[in-house]
Amino acid sequence: MDQAGETELARALLAGESNAFERFVEHFRSKVFHYSWLMCGQPEDAEEVAQETLLKVFENFDQLRNPERVRPWVFRIAKNACLMQRRKSVFAPAHELSLEDLPPAAELPAGEPQAEALLLSSELRAVLDRVIAELPQAYRAVVLLRDIEELSTEETAQILDLGTDVVKTRLHRGRAAMRQTLDCYVNNHCLEDQASPNPAPLSQRERAELYSVWRRSLAV
Repeated sequence: MDQAGETELARALLAGESNAFERFVEHFRSKVFHYSWLMCGQPEDAEEVAQETLLKVFENFDQLRNPERVRPWVFRIAKNACLMQRRKSVFAPAHELSLEDLPPAAELPAGEPQAEALLLSSELRAVLDRVIAELPQAYRAVVLLRDIEELSTEETAQILDLGTDVVKTRLHRGRAAMRQTLDCYVNNHCLEDQASPNPAPLSQRERAELYSVWRRSLAV
């Protein structure tokens, strides 16, 4: 679903149209799960973040002033939920790569044609997920929002509380590091093949909780 479709869903929900609820939940729960899995590192954490994000979204849905910006608005909430989950998660890594663990972008070689093709191929999302997961967290957050969620530089900067120049620099270096990792995958198969997880089906209790919170927000 593109951003125009998301805008229509947001408007329908603001108007109280129940038939838009299921589509909105299914669409954004999947997107937030994928983002949170790559940022938090475990499907269990990602499912909790997705549910907490949607609860916060519906609690505050009446405050969405601009339906055209529903995607960045949702991901701003998801970013905060993910940070909170990482602080309490038993799966949180003891150490992650930092910005200093990668060489400056100028020192990274240009990607080979095969790696460039992999970077652009939607059929190899699982490989891209593994590559993104190898990035330092600061680069990973920018790449996910700019390249996967297709948010603008300005929207990404607002979500991450960064300047636009910082976002551009991190995106450039993150993409360069991804090309380097993809080169290694293509030539040496240095990444383990592993399917990307999908969220577990939403339980009736979770669905009812989301629906109830959404309806209450409209009644305020």
